[in-house]
Amino acid sequence: MKTIDKIPTGKIGRTGKLVQTGVKIGGNYLKYYGKKAFNSELTRDELDEDNASDIYDGLKSLKGSALKVAQMLSMEKNLLPGAYVEKFSLAQFSVPPLSAPLVRKTFKKYHGEYPEDLYDTFAAQSVNAASIGQVHKATKEGRKLAVKIQYPGVADSISSDLAMVKPIALKMFNMQAKDSEKYFKEVEGKLLEETDYILEVKQSKLISNACEHIPNLKFPKYYEDLSSERIITMDWMDGIHLSEFAKQNDNQELANEIGQALWDFYMFQIHGLKQVHADPHPGNFMVDENNNLIAIDFGCIKQIPDDFYSPYFSLTDRKNLNNQEFFYDRLLELEILNQKDSNKEKEFFSEMFHEMFTMFSTPYQSETFDFTDENFWKHLTELSEKYSKDPELRKMNGNRGSRHFLYMSRTFFGLYNLLHDLKATVDINKFRVYL
Repeated sequence: MKTIDKIPTGKIGRTGKLVQTGVKIGGNYLKYYGKKAFNSELTRDELDEDNASDIYDGLKSLKGSALKVAQMLSMEKNLLPGAYVEKFSLAQFSVPPLSAPLVRKTFKKYHGEYPEDLYDTFAAQSVNAASIGQVHKATKEGRKLAVKIQYPGVADSISSDLAMVKPIALKMFNMQAKDSEKYFKEVEGKLLEETDYILEVKQSKLISNACEHIPNLKFPKYYEDLSSERIITMDWMDGIHLSEFAKQNDNQELANEIGQALWDFYMFQIHGLKQVHADPHPGNFMVDENNNLIAIDFGCIKQIPDDFYSPYFSLTDRKNLNNQEFFYDRLLELEILNQKDSNKEKEFFSEMFHEMFTMFSTPYQSETFDFTDENFWKHLTELSEKYSKDPELRKMNGNRGSRHFLYMSRTFFGLYNLLHDLKATVDINKFRVYL
């Protein structure tokens, strides 16, 4: 894969790159409408593919927050056209890495010395490049190590990157700018945390120590003396990415075993620790030769406050969900409804979120759940399509729900998709023995 010798780090340079991308997209629309004039049957598929490629190509050279947002969107498989999902999913673990000279220069800037001065051996070529950093192999005193180096300028450009992405997000999610600030602050805060590698090492050690007793689950060891604010050194873990495992595995018992470890890992965090690894994409998980699930990235951890946890999970109980008065009170607590809403708004959003909570809580209604259940995924797809095209919703303010919904929804939809890809059936309540 071609390497990158330079990343625009200033606001002007990064904005200029996005402007270039915008010009290309404008050209794609002109080309599409030109063809459409001669062929009324022409679909948007080619336009979506061209736009997805141009947007991704622009973002991958910038790296950082803008690319991270694309990665997050790639997990919303029922929200975006397939071309965007496919292209943006590359941001999970396959983007052009920094060149060897830029790696050495960046490492020296961050750590005060060159990598070859710190490790016994250090491979200058990256083995894995993602949105915020890339990973290199190293050794020291007989230990095989993975060294994650953050891209230059990522932390300093978060606010300006989000400001550039904001107009697109507002349009895509039908949000009103004046009421959307809490969501963008939530994203900005989490992205800033993801660039603080000292915090990531602390979170990694805390959660891996708390979860190490869960069967079939492994974590790397982290080395604080070889880490800093923009560099993390951890054990090198041998294995294959979860997506590769899912594609090649045809052993149902093994799929269930890995899926159970993944489910227990998440449920233990959510219900036991009241915090959760909120970045459940396949690039953050591996499977080793002994069929253990390995969690390798703890940059994005979402704290779950009690005043959100209690009303949110109370609605997994169908008796509560179908109790009109109880449900209405929880919608107020969760900031989905407010006292100023019109009767029409109250009725519309009550119905909408009742359907969403019904869908989300489906796995909780039985002792075991098969995540390939066709009715479940059909319901999810139909629900997404229904509200993405609903003309009434377009007339209303789409800013609904506590800011905590952002990463909790991302966590559950990501988890459900991973379990679907694994074709796993899991014991829903098994995690409780580990609490």
